Amino acid sequence: MSNLPKLLTDRSALFLDFDGTLADLARRPDAVEVHPELVDLLHGLYQRLDGALALITGRAREDLEPLLASPWPWPAAFEHGAVRLSLHGDNANTRPFGLSRAVQAAEHLVARHSGLLLERKQTSIALHYRLAPTLETLCVDTLARAIAQEPGLQLLRGKAVVEVKSAGVSKGTAIEAFMQEAPFQGRVPIFAGDDVTDEAGFDVVQRLGGDGIKVGDGATRARHRCAHPQALREWLGSALHLSNSPP
Repeated sequence: MSNLPKLLTDRSALFLDFDGTLADLARRPDAVEVHPELVDLLHGLYQRLDGALALITGRAREDLEPLLASPWPWPAAFEHGAVRLSLHGDNANTRPFGLSRAVQAAEHLVARHSGLLLERKQTSIALHYRLAPTLETLCVDTLARAIAQEPGLQLLRGKAVVEVKSAGVSKGTAIEAFMQEAPFQGRVPIFAGDDVTDEAGFDVVQRLGGDGIKVGDGATRARHRCAHPQALREWLGSALHLSNSPP
């Protein structure tokens, strides 16, 4: 893989996933711990790039604000792009038709099986089975049946989680939308993510002449890779330090 520090320049547009990318994964999403210097790092990068930094995450805004910053200070796409905040205003999809059937099916599983966690969002749901890995097939099959007759919904699998979301949105479509607006427009996009849910984002940035960075193990279409979130944070910190160094 290429040397990551050479990727980030003053003409970059930087897109960053959160869980497993900026922050280490935890046994439960509400147990994730944020590195003490992460918020300052993001603020520094945001200033260096003249605002061309956005978080691209599957999380709901109300879940991420308490972990990072409130009020929210940066452009971002939440819920895999269904809720997007930019300098040009907020853009949120409505709750997709048919989601209630998936919610009921997931609630039934959570009531019957310990170790499952249901995350309810504005436009989607996420059923986590990290504490009950043997229930993976049951979770996937149950939600797949629940949305089988709903063409507007999509099943999305990730690391110990299966989600139901709108079929027309993805992290890739969110990045494309940002790239058509200032201050991202005309820049070279970079996207870092860790999961199969980030592959759509890698595809978009690389099609637009930029670079994808896969954090951690696993097959990927990203051109670059780093070992873990700490390594990515160190790379971002080094890039920011170099940009602030005197000539």
